[in-house]
Amino acid sequence: MHRLPSEEVLPFLVMVATLLLTGRLMGELFRKLKMPQVMGELVAGILLGPSCLEHVAPDVYNSLFATHEKAGIAYDGLGRIGILLLLFVAGMEINLKTIQKKANAAAAISLSGVAFPFLVGFIASWFLSGYLWPNGVEDKFASSLFMGTALSITALSVLAKILIDIDKIKSKFGNLMMTAAMIDDFIGWMLFSLVVSVANLESESSFEGWQVMFMVLGFATFILTAGRRAIHWSFTFSNRYLSRGGGTLSVAIVFCIFGAVFTEWIGLHAIFGAFMVGIAVGDSEHFSHRNREMLHDIVTYIFAPLFFISIGFRVDFIENFDGGVIAFVLLIAVLGKMIGGFIGGRLGKFSTNESIAIGFGMNARGSQEIVLGLIALNAGLITDQIFVALVIMTFVTIMIAGPSIRYFLSRHQDDEDEEDEQERIQSAGKAD
Repeated sequence: MHRLPSEEVLPFLVMVATLLLTGRLMGELFRKLKMPQVMGELVAGILLGPSCLEHVAPDVYNSLFATHEKAGIAYDGLGRIGILLLLFVAGMEINLKTIQKKANAAAAISLSGVAFPFLVGFIASWFLSGYLWPNGVEDKFASSLFMGTALSITALSVLAKILIDIDKIKSKFGNLMMTAAMIDDFIGWMLFSLVVSVANLESESSFEGWQVMFMVLGFATFILTAGRRAIHWSFTFSNRYLSRGGGTLSVAIVFCIFGAVFTEWIGLHAIFGAFMVGIAVGDSEHFSHRNREMLHDIVTYIFAPLFFISIGFRVDFIENFDGGVIAFVLLIAVLGKMIGGFIGGRLGKFSTNESIAIGFGMNARGSQEIVLGLIALNAGLITDQIFVALVIMTFVTIMIAGPSIRYFLSRHQDDEDEEDEQERIQSAGKAD
């Protein structure tokens, strides 16, 4: 086994400490501004990366990050573990029982909220591929398929925070929105597995694309049925015979890694396996609330920031800032989600203002789009300019979601109050 050379240990530790401290400070700043912490972590990476620090203080940038290649590789491995755990925790937020109970009401919102942006993203990218990829693209179908997928996923964790901030998380509106976002997330990751299969992103895979799709569907079915029961039994065993709390947490992490190993082996990205196992683990009543909170805090405040900060080092955001591409991505992203969410809301028997609020809620993006974008960037499916546009689109949709939902729900409440007042007046007139 190769080891990190002793002369690279100190630069590695300094790198981790610098990035984690900066990311946490920026994350807390954005939290104070009522925005997701992940946005602050991304900004920290941009500030310390080639977009800013390399231009402002190149000697500092080189001494901290650029001249220690093996330390950077070690950090990349740490970031990869972080994103596995992040998707594992995200999967735990998918409540299968809630989806089953409210599937009919939420399905219209979710399916419409996925189908429209997917179609808009795919068609627009297909016909305007010459503009988005001026130097050509190796696989036009796969690249367009990715764009449709990336623009169709709603950020479950971001939506939850927005609904909590406006005190709607426990309302009928909030419950249906969360259920729809859960279904949306699941469909989105299945679509992403299709993109990976079609594009053959993992060239070392010995399987054909159709074989990968067949195996991933079989894997998902197994995890949500027999695999879920096996995980429940394992937690029962660990709670009885292993160290209390820590033993069960270790078993959960092992299952996460096994799931990641399988999907990576078949040619699908490891994060999909971690996500699917997370759904099964989150569904188990034998995985305690204390363990969930502990794992969530470790991932949210330590591992995930290390990954999202590193994104700022992948691309020079200033050099690759293209206003036309950004406007295009924003337009099709917002248009597709707003139309899909509105139609889904109306089909779910919500009022016009509520349906518009649903559109803005489903329009909120988050870490999923950035993760998918980074994978697509590394695979050559998108350009640096498109990746920058996806990150900026994530910022914008998060910023406009909360105020827009609050405004249109207040208009809905005003309409209801006016109708109630008219009914009261009419009733009083009939009594006279």
